[in-house]
Amino acid sequence: MSAGTIVLVGTAVFAVGCATGGTGLRDGGPARIDTVARTTPSGSSSESSSASSSASGTALKKVDPVALVMADPKVSSEVKRDLKPCTGKEYPVDVSYGRVTGGPVADIVVNVLSCADALGRGSYVYRSDGGTYENVFSDEQPPVYAEIDRGDLVVTKQVYGKSDALAYPSGEDVITYRWNGEKFTEQDRVHSEYSNVVDGGVQPAPATSQKN
Repeated sequence: MSAGTIVLVGTAVFAVGCATGGTGLRDGGPARIDTVARTTPSGSSSESSSASSSASGTALKKVDPVALVMADPKVSSEVKRDLKPCTGKEYPVDVSYGRVTGGPVADIVVNVLSCADALGRGSYVYRSDGGTYENVFSDEQPPVYAEIDRGDLVVTKQVYGKSDALAYPSGEDVITYRWNGEKFTEQDRVHSEYSNVVDGGVQPAPATSQKN
């Protein structure tokens, strides 16, 4: 994750079954980052505070990510229906603020995970448009995870074969998108194939890259 990205604080450990956990460290499973946002959905709290992002030099407006997703007409009804607290008030939502569309206000990347297995259910990018936020990117083909890397949007998707177990995907696609002033366009795609090892785990085989 780049230095220009600010990760929402107030997270708890999120592992399989939504037990206890950490604060957003990378995990070897299907989801890139296993975190939950401690928040209560509220339509009136979409802009809870304003601050200056010292890392990116971009104005930062923190939002309620659950309220943002639930109010978004571009988010599927299935994702909204399943977006519920795993325990207490802890929602399976990972949020990052950073500069990815070049606007004066920090963009928001929201990843919705599943409680049971921490799989990425949907990834969304919101761009400030006056006093509201516009959905300018969405991917709801799980498992998926999006993050900001040096000003680009990087989306990781696990690839499964018909007989693959959930913990052991066949490979991984890492897709880099760049904002062209109106929308995100694909710039690079790296596909890695995994090979089985003796202990039943997986290790990456040589990756192939495609650049646009």
